[in-house]
Amino acid sequence: MTDHFRTVCILPAYNESGKIGRVVRKVTDTGEVDETVVVDDCSTDSTHDEARAAGATVLRHERNSGVGAGIRTGLFYGRTHGFDIAVILSGDDQHEPKELKSVLDILREDRADFVQGSRRLKGGKTVNGPLFREISTRLFSLVFTIMCGKRITDGTNGFRAFFLTLLDDPRINLEQEWLNTYELEPYLLYRAVQSMNCRVVESPVTVYYHGDSRQYTKMKPFRDWWRLARPLFLLRFGIKG
Repeated sequence: MTDHFRTVCILPAYNESGKIGRVVRKVTDTGEVDETVVVDDCSTDSTHDEARAAGATVLRHERNSGVGAGIRTGLFYGRTHGFDIAVILSGDDQHEPKELKSVLDILREDRADFVQGSRRLKGGKTVNGPLFREISTRLFSLVFTIMCGKRITDGTNGFRAFFLTLLDDPRINLEQEWLNTYELEPYLLYRAVQSMNCRVVESPVTVYYHGDSRQYTKMKPFRDWWRLARPLFLLRFGIKG
């Protein structure tokens, strides 16, 4: 790395044996990050060993807490270890690490403070995406846009990067237990968009859905989609902080 911004890549993972090692190696091969951190959310398979063997720093939860808790653990690690930028990717090989440079360059060139990946922009795409996911992700992004007052084309996309100074904003409190599962990501994006000191832009990225329909996602219909949506309502109407 020649850039002066120290960058950590955070990969939340739960039972991703067979995928997580490949993701870590892809990230490392780009040369775009200084450290790759896998947060193993108490997996019951060999996720921990596979990630470590691939060269990642592995942080393990002693109990399964949720993807939000995993991201929070990674972000707090980044802050306490002196990193400037955090980039978050999916641990199940859903994103393309080769696109790290185009996303991170936006921050390094001072064109934004927070970059949200989008499969909807020109240059982005979805590979093997199920119809229900296509419809539901578009609907969520429409609701997000209405609730926050800024057009966001792909609010559920887990590929994002930002300066860790964002977490110094007193209105952002990631230590709330209700953010442990799918709520943390839309909460953080919403807070970033609403911040007067944070420039948020989207950047085109690719999203891959691998395998048969049972492997597309660990999300449960309706229950987990409500977990994604409820931060918008709770924040918009001042019910949660």
